[in-house]
Amino acid sequence: MKVDDLDKPLGYVPPSHALDGAPARDAAWGAWALCGMGLLAASLVAFVYVTDRATPPVPGRLAAAQEPSTAPRRIAVPDIPAPATPDAQVLTTNGGVRIISPSGEQGNGVKIIRRNGADGGEAIVIRVPQEMRRAALTPAPDARLVTAGPYGPLPRMAHDGARPLDVYASPRSAVSALPSGAPRLALVVNGLGGDALISLQASKVLPATVTFAFVSTSVQLDDQAEQARLLGHEILLQVPMEGAGASDELGMRALLLNGARDKNLDALHWHMSRFAGYIGLTHLQGARFMASASALSPILQDVAERGLLFFDDGSAHQALTSAVALATGAPTLRADINLDVSGRPEQQDDGLRKLEALARDKGSAIGVVRVSAQAIDRLSRFAQGLEARGIALVPLSALASAPARTVAR
Repeated sequence: MKVDDLDKPLGYVPPSHALDGAPARDAAWGAWALCGMGLLAASLVAFVYVTDRATPPVPGRLAAAQEPSTAPRRIAVPDIPAPATPDAQVLTTNGGVRIISPSGEQGNGVKIIRRNGADGGEAIVIRVPQEMRRAALTPAPDARLVTAGPYGPLPRMAHDGARPLDVYASPRSAVSALPSGAPRLALVVNGLGGDALISLQASKVLPATVTFAFVSTSVQLDDQAEQARLLGHEILLQVPMEGAGASDELGMRALLLNGARDKNLDALHWHMSRFAGYIGLTHLQGARFMASASALSPILQDVAERGLLFFDDGSAHQALTSAVALATGAPTLRADINLDVSGRPEQQDDGLRKLEALARDKGSAIGVVRVSAQAIDRLSRFAQGLEARGIALVPLSALASAPARTVAR
């Protein structure tokens, strides 16, 4: 039997025995086979699509000039049970996600999850068990204290007058068991954010009344700040400002001495949009910027209008913080002793003893130190017996009503 071309299925070439008169059902069977292959291909495409959608993206390192996302930066990863080895560094691996357990963390349930290995510097998620949360800080963001900005949510003063400085501060009931007239001492640890493991160590080891400052250009800043707040620490936002050295070291978003007012405020709002829950701002470098009233005034004015605190760490000796604060009404505090000024870590113990003596003499004192393993150890040992010696270790907000201070030389 001869098969006409119009009777053939599209793309089907009948075998020779069909052309020679084989039963027509053999030709139909070929058509069904072709349809089956099409369905199989469609199934494979659907499977690849679903798998791709289910696989979480691998975010990269955030550059200083990159715009922050307004959505929470989280990685959806499964809970993977940790093995019995108590001192393993990489506990397990699943699809490129590693759970890192720093020394001593195995038994308390803290999980630090980092993509592409412990040394990749990629995005992380830190999970802190409920039982480790030490102080009931107000969750952030509080809807009353948020307004839309060009780069994401910005802090603001609420319509009822509530300030982020007050709402996100440590509860006064949790400050100290000493009488209200006892000497008070505040410690600020700055430079946090560059190393998630050291941030976690500081959050766990240091008393909850120690205040933390996170550098605004750090990677996965919101996760690290949230972790610190869950463990009871008040936090500051550390913003890069032009110092005595090359300004390009601080990135494209640094506040510059000769920068236009609007440009500096725009950069400030970019930094402010990185995360929520800070009680105020402090500076990274800033020796030149803070020595100019015309450069610093718009910044402190913005800080005051948003209900925030500005903390001067005392490293910029020519800073006009106190004078500009009086003109703008910004709540401002300045460190009495900067434990890093000498540049010699072994002298930090001497500085802490001077800080304690100053608190007894003046009624209160503020010290600041840049985060490091050595600094965490020294502050931890210093803080352990402080209350027994009659001095209350308080968060920075507890001194916010105090007048602006000068650095002890």
